[in-house]
Amino acid sequence: MTGGPEPISAADLRELQQELDELRSDRGKVAATLRGEDPVGDSADEADELQRASDLARLDGRIAEIEGRIQEASVAGPPPAGTVGVGSTVTVRFAEGAETTVRIGEVVEDPDRSLVTADSPLGRALLGRRAGDTVNYETPEGGASVVVLSLGDQGAEP
Repeated sequence: MTGGPEPISAADLRELQQELDELRSDRGKVAATLRGEDPVGDSADEADELQRASDLARLDGRIAEIEGRIQEASVAGPPPAGTVGVGSTVTVRFAEGAETTVRIGEVVEDPDRSLVTADSPLGRALLGRRAGDTVNYETPEGGASVVVLSLGDQGAEP
């Protein structure tokens, strides 16, 4: 990302809020199954309790991550019009001539194949760019470049 608060599209913000609501619900269900200070049972019960505690810690971590991202987005405001931001749909042409359309998005549990995360090498390089820009970026295999052909919506409200 660019180092400052990153803007986020309205659609991506809604998706994060929905995920946050689901995680909070799941957390409540898991927390309700944990026993208090006086555990009773065999080693299988203890293992199950440890697994639930681990699940709770994982949920708490993801909840904190999403809450932080939502707070960051509220500071940054929406992506500027005409530039690539989180939530933008971007058509690019790679140096070898192949064209593809990708969506710049947040890290999600089940990403689709057209999602490029904003913190990936290509995603970071595209943030803030405009149609017509040539973008150079580093990959694990070496340098690469794309030309931004066009920008679609940024998940704006209909």
